[in-house]
Amino acid sequence: MTVKALDHINIQTADLAATVRFFADALDLTEGDPPPGLDPARIRWMFDAAGRALFHLTAVGALDGVAAVAAGQGSGAVHHVALDCSDHAAMLARLATLGLAHRCNDVPSIGLAQIFVSDPNGVLIELNFREGFR
Repeated sequence: MTVKALDHINIQTADLAATVRFFADALDLTEGDPPPGLDPARIRWMFDAAGRALFHLTAVGALDGVAAVAAGQGSGAVHHVALDCSDHAAMLARLATLGLAHRCNDVPSIGLAQIFVSDPNGVLIELNFREGFR
C-alpha cells in the first residue's frame, strides 16, 4: 500500500453555515452536496477549481456510524491544515475585504510566502504561495 495524496479534511462544526461561508468567501472554494445517502442539510463539501472535495464540513453528529466528536475551538492535536495556493496579493486583498485577521510569514530559503488564517471554528489554515515569491 502506498499513500498517494491527502484526500480531504473533515471539520465538525456547531455552525455549518458560517464555516461554509468562510471556505467559500475566503478560499474561493465551491460548496456542493455530499454523495447520496448523506444529509446535505448537515453535510457540505467544499470543492477546489479542479473539482476535488478538499473539505468535508459536517454538523456534529451528522455522520451515522462514526463516533461524534464534540465541536470545539482550535485544531486540537492537528496544528494546522496547509494548502498550496496561487496569487498571494489577491489573497491578501480578499482577506482585507472580508475583515479576516491573518498573519504573514516568509521562508526565503525555500521561496515560500505564507498566510495563516483561522476558520470560524478556530482551525488554523496555512496558505502557501511558491510562485512569484517576493
